[in-house]
Amino acid sequence: MYIKEARFISSVARLDQCPTPDRHEFAFIGRSNVGKSSLLNMLLSKKGLAKVSQKPGKTQTINHFLVNEKFYLVDLPGYGYASVSKDLKAGFGKMIDKYVTKRSNLDCLFVLLDGRLTPQRIDLDFILWAGEHGVPIALIFTKTDKLSGNELAKSMKVYEKKFLEIWEELPPNFVSSAETGRGKDEILNFMQTVMTESEENK
Repeated sequence: MYIKEARFISSVARLDQCPTPDRHEFAFIGRSNVGKSSLLNMLLSKKGLAKVSQKPGKTQTINHFLVNEKFYLVDLPGYGYASVSKDLKAGFGKMIDKYVTKRSNLDCLFVLLDGRLTPQRIDLDFILWAGEHGVPIALIFTKTDKLSGNELAKSMKVYEKKFLEIWEELPPNFVSSAETGRGKDEILNFMQTVMTESEENK
């Protein structure tokens, strides 16, 4: 899929403030500082469209970007950052809960995982929670340019073993790097396939 145009639409704090759910939508979520905004900028080939911060917990709103006038990419708040208030941290956050479980046009929720780390309990808990709510998910491993080929292979094996303790098969998953552009074509083509299948099944 080729990205012709991408523009920021809105930054809101409540589900009912989101754009009308009349287009396909793909959302991105993960622990704070996992690289969501950097990944979005890489996918859209627009440096700075999604605001990148070195301070974890910066994104605390639902941010919509309209792509090719056809579908939305959504930057969701990160979960698990200790410095946000107790209200924001309750569960995975009321905002996240409502968006993930009630957004009618959500085609896929991409859960971002830092490929350099062993499986983190909060990530596993979130993925299990999303699965229990019937949310279609895919996994994106970020920051993989920091790993050698052998280190990445070992990391993926650890994750695979952990996830197969939960499910019979792995969700769709992608290896990415915002620095090198790795995974860009695979992720965009996956979105195109999802949209095509969704329209064919209407």
